[in-house]
Amino acid sequence: MRAFDYNTSLQKWFTPQIAKLTGALRECKGKQALFLKATPDVLDTLVAVAKVQSMASSNRIEGISTTDARIRALAKESVVPKNRAEEEIAGYRDVLGMVHESHDAIPLNPNVILQLHRDLCAHLGPGAGGHWKTSDNVISQIDAAGNRTVRFRPLPAFATPGAVENLCTAANGAVVEGTFDPLYVLSLFVLDFVSIHPFDDGNGRMSRLLTLLLLYRAGYVVGRYISLEKLIEDSKESYYETLQASSAGWLQGKNNPTPFVRYLLGTFLKAYSLFEDRVSDVLREKATKEERIRLLFERTPVPLSKRQILEACPDVSAVTVARALKTLLDSGAIRKLGAGPATSYAKN
Repeated sequence: MRAFDYNTSLQKWFTPQIAKLTGALRECKGKQALFLKATPDVLDTLVAVAKVQSMASSNRIEGISTTDARIRALAKESVVPKNRAEEEIAGYRDVLGMVHESHDAIPLNPNVILQLHRDLCAHLGPGAGGHWKTSDNVISQIDAAGNRTVRFRPLPAFATPGAVENLCTAANGAVVEGTFDPLYVLSLFVLDFVSIHPFDDGNGRMSRLLTLLLLYRAGYVVGRYISLEKLIEDSKESYYETLQASSAGWLQGKNNPTPFVRYLLGTFLKAYSLFEDRVSDVLREKATKEERIRLLFERTPVPLSKRQILEACPDVSAVTVARALKTLLDSGAIRKLGAGPATSYAKN
């Protein structure tokens, strides 16, 4: 059965590229205190936007969705879930909030993972979550012709409790030993967790919540202000490709985790880049909101829609964005592409 020897695997797969990525992320961690000097209202806006995006994206990856208006209302807890999809989204909201607010008091162990899964499924009814899978499961995919094929076979149900116990022990031990960056340990843990697939349902969402928890516990706070789940959804094809590549041979302990580790560390780095962009403009004493939109076009090589601009500048109103776009169009700084819902804008 699959064993977890992190001392060996960490040394074996620590490539120069992974060293470069972890080094860059340590620099981001060192600078994050500067970003947090932004005014509280700006940071609160970033938190609120990231919360909504995380709730929507992490569930949408699994085919669970509702309208944008309902997502925002559920995030504010101003409505109660009206169907199963919204019950699952509300459960994610609850655990996400718990991780954001209480991460220092949430250790990594099997009992805690079970409790988080129980809370994730709490709106579905008693007994819906909080226990390991009761039957063997498989990870399958459906091709363009509608044919379903088995992509990966996780551990059988009977082996799951012991495997999660050993996995947590290995990961915690590697962090305490401190030979390798905790972000590297985190990435291997997430890969192994998904490969065990310990629950009948909710494995992907739990893996993303645990990713956020372990980031916090390693001192990286970016997931509070930038939705990691949205970045994963936006690069979903790469997420699944690297996960498949890194899980080949996993059951026999012969897999190469490098593709998935690089992907996950790259996602964290992208989050910090976005965080820096959004906060640094606000910290410019003389930068108006309209000037920040102009700066956004300066550093973005691809066309932007109004929605993308609002996501990049969450403290700027739609009216201000429309006014800034008109000014930039009139001055010839940008050009308009398309029409209607497909309208976007690009730097000239």
